[in-house]
Amino acid sequence: MVLTMLNQLHLLHLFLMFLCFSSLTLSSEPRNPEVEALINIKNGLHDPHGALNNWDEFSVDPCSWAMITCSSNNLVIGLVAPSQSLSGSLSESIGNLTNLRQVSLQSNNISGKIPPEIGLLLKLQTLDLSNNRLTGQISVSVEKLSSVQYLRLNNNSLSGPFPASLSQIHHLSFLDLSYNNLSGLVPKFPAKTFNVAGNPLICRSSPPEFCSGSISSRRRSNRLAIALGTKKEEGLQGLGNLRSFTFRELHVSTDGFSSKNILGAGGFGNVYRGNLGEGTMVAVKRLKDVNGTTGDSQFRTELEMISLAVHMNLLRLIGYCKTSSERLLVYTYMINGSVALKLKSKPALDWTMRKKIAIGAARGLLYLHEQCYPKIIHRDVKAANILLDECFEAVVGDFGQSSEKTDVFGFGILLLELITGLRALEFGKTASQKGAILEWVGKLHEELKVEELVDRELGKNYDKIEVGEMMQVALLCTQYLPAHRPKMSEVVLMLEGDGLA
Repeated sequence: MVLTMLNQLHLLHLFLMFLCFSSLTLSSEPRNPEVEALINIKNGLHDPHGALNNWDEFSVDPCSWAMITCSSNNLVIGLVAPSQSLSGSLSESIGNLTNLRQVSLQSNNISGKIPPEIGLLLKLQTLDLSNNRLTGQISVSVEKLSSVQYLRLNNNSLSGPFPASLSQIHHLSFLDLSYNNLSGLVPKFPAKTFNVAGNPLICRSSPPEFCSGSISSRRRSNRLAIALGTKKEEGLQGLGNLRSFTFRELHVSTDGFSSKNILGAGGFGNVYRGNLGEGTMVAVKRLKDVNGTTGDSQFRTELEMISLAVHMNLLRLIGYCKTSSERLLVYTYMINGSVALKLKSKPALDWTMRKKIAIGAARGLLYLHEQCYPKIIHRDVKAANILLDECFEAVVGDFGQSSEKTDVFGFGILLLELITGLRALEFGKTASQKGAILEWVGKLHEELKVEELVDRELGKNYDKIEVGEMMQVALLCTQYLPAHRPKMSEVVLMLEGDGLA
């Protein structure tokens, strides 16, 4: 009897040990590798203002964390933390975030070397580490970023030879390596905007005596900095990444500003299609009232502010022309025109494309409002000012200054245009009529009759859930009280599938 009881106790003990072991096994599931990589990055940084406080190592995924953007399937595609006073060094674990498309850590105090593991980010399109305290050479791994379009490493203390093979990255459209300590030859960057001013040891010619760091080298490099940047017009300083065009160049490129080349018109003047030769197309904005206060003020505003705003979803200003009687601004040419035009053209934009446009435009406005310093308010968000490149990527153009909440309202109207195919003017011209249409949209949304609003050109080829979600975001953006409207960072999260609840 006693033996039987001892056996039972022994079995019970073994069973309890088994349960304990099973519990330990279940609780020690491997951590999300992206969570682990980001926690390593956090641990390598000093965060005096707690910008990364909600980065929790026990999270299932990091998609609710500050400064992080995720794709619809919860993969980290953005690490965006500019101007957060972060110091310390950048962990090599960043190379484990292989789905990253954007890394924007500009205007912090990050020091040390650029980790070579950054070359593993083959999907990366934007890398901005400018205005930090980075040292050492630009790793050859950076040159492996075959998808990168925007690369800013300016205003650091980087040294060593100029990374010549960057000129072989076919998608690279903007490069700023200014104000470092780079040396050696600078290759040609055809049809690309780049700035290398402030590197006294670089040179453009092959004789080695000009690359030795001698006095003659420094003098030559000063001339080079101007040649590769832009001529300094009186009163127009700090625009080294822009090209100074002559009036004759732009006159010839637009066939004498022919009416057949007009792309758009407004109170500011006309925008013309221009051809600089060898297939290089541009959009030339010719400002009116250049002798008055308004025209000159707008010209300076766009030059000083927009030249600082570089993002894949923003229209890029590439140059300007200023004479005694003319003010012209030169932008990249958007081959697919504006969203307003595409919504009226055939074949109709499909739903996938409309959603892509909404997210791209939202990301551009997010950059202007919350990631650009100084921040820029658009002032006139509408379908006519959202342009489309050759890949139908949304590009926000025609910036100005007003209020963030006004921009958010305009973006909400843009979403309704994408859903309904109607132009904003067709919603009604007065504020009361717009209010009525928004009330009607809200009523149909509450009654789950969203299909009555969807553009008939789409037929049945759309995702009802996605349309409903986009409609809800539009209604949040167009609330009557500006204080109730979301920030663009919240809008981006909602459109990408997070945070709508």
